[in-house]
Amino acid sequence: MDQSELIKKLRIDSGQRDASGESHRWMWVLAIVTALLIATGATAYYVVGGTRLEVTVVTAAAPSASGADTAVLQATGYVTARREATVSAQITGTLTDVLIEEGDHVTAGQVLAHLDSTAQKAALEQTEAQLRAAQATLSQYQAQLEQSRRDLIRQQGLIERKLTSQQALEDAQTLVDTGVAQVEAQRKQVDLGEASKRAAQVQFDYATIRAPFTGVVIAKAAQVGEIVSPFSAGGGFTRTGVGTIVDMDSLEVEVDVNEAYLNRVTPLQPAQAVLDAYPNWTIPAHVIAIIPTADRGKATVKVRVALEVKDSRVLPDMGVRVSFFEKSHAATSGPPAGVLVPAAAIVQRDGHNIVFEIDGERARAKAVTRGAAFGDLQLVTGISAGAQVVKQPQPELTDGAKVSLSKQP
Repeated sequence: MDQSELIKKLRIDSGQRDASGESHRWMWVLAIVTALLIATGATAYYVVGGTRLEVTVVTAAAPSASGADTAVLQATGYVTARREATVSAQITGTLTDVLIEEGDHVTAGQVLAHLDSTAQKAALEQTEAQLRAAQATLSQYQAQLEQSRRDLIRQQGLIERKLTSQQALEDAQTLVDTGVAQVEAQRKQVDLGEASKRAAQVQFDYATIRAPFTGVVIAKAAQVGEIVSPFSAGGGFTRTGVGTIVDMDSLEVEVDVNEAYLNRVTPLQPAQAVLDAYPNWTIPAHVIAIIPTADRGKATVKVRVALEVKDSRVLPDMGVRVSFFEKSHAATSGPPAGVLVPAAAIVQRDGHNIVFEIDGERARAKAVTRGAAFGDLQLVTGISAGAQVVKQPQPELTDGAKVSLSKQP
């Protein structure tokens, strides 16, 4: 085969070139579309939080009160109420209404329940009728006395003119004296009737059970239709109370202090209480009194501790740990409001101070308000003590982004 024939075989005609060019163009289009899909998927994956950012977290801590840094003793005890009462009726009767439930807040004098007052109402109406009858009789005697006095005056005029006898004058005087005695006796009957009415009114009022003081209902002990009595019944079918009320403002702490360490506790000594239910919440407190008796079996002495902060989270019979401090507090001492976080944890987002709090696997942006600075720490409000926050948020960290914790000091 000569060279001319070889050149002809290597030559590509125009149809083959067009098909090859079209194939290359489709390959380029497919490559561009694939790259766009990959970029879009990566962007969407990052937007929905699929990309994990590695962050360092710290725990927001509550600041401690100044001057209370030396605990000389710790003891455990329970929250108790100085004012707690099981409210009962002062008479025996059947409940017709019970107007309380557990958790209700009641005020002093508020109606809690009603007893069947049919008999008491009848007795009250009877005494009112007797009082009205006594008052009517008194009016009658007073009218008779006035008439007797007028007759006496006439008899005295007649005796001066010697137109009547001395006997008639004495009879008129006797009628006046008798009328005065009758009026005075009837006044006593009216007083007796008023006293009887007051007694009947008291018995009638006993059918309405009221709150003795302001507090919270912690137990409901009786239902409509049950018999309530101030006396205990041996059969067990009579209730001795309608409900139990606690004055939440009277809550305090009672702790058992070992006899060997009792010399470390004094009245008015500063202290700090931590509830078992809220271990990150410290409550300023002070010693009220040392109860002057010891428990022979446990070799302990009870100490009453006052809570200086009233809060709805404090409930009767909660477990509590009390720390007694050596240094005294000023009247205004106490931990400042807020929590401490590193200053680097606070960043600016849209003109607001933001910290990123860890919520599971995500970082949540929380707006905070700056307070005083304590070295490298910053006092802020807007998050709670114990919260985990990002120590140094990256610029690309956004609300809801997935994070991976690298370290937890």
